[in-house]
Amino acid sequence: MHSTGMTRKVDSLGRVVLPAEMRRVFGIREGDLVDIAVDGQHIVLTKVEQRCVFCGDGTTLVEYSGKLVCKG
Repeated sequence: MHSTGMTRKVDSLGRVVLPAEMRRVFGIREGDLVDIAVDGQHIVLTKVEQRCVFCGDGTTLVEYSGKLVCKG
């Protein structure tokens, strides 16, 4: 793991804003899910790739009863 040299302040609610360039590089958009893990003394953020609950595909998804399923 290496430092990007970017630093951000934590706000009063504990939030940290990811820089726009970093969001663009990793394809993170508003509403995307991010997994938060701990690796020793490090906090690791990983974009969650959403998939169909039945087949695991992630190309054409729609929400049905609160779950993501393939369209069609």
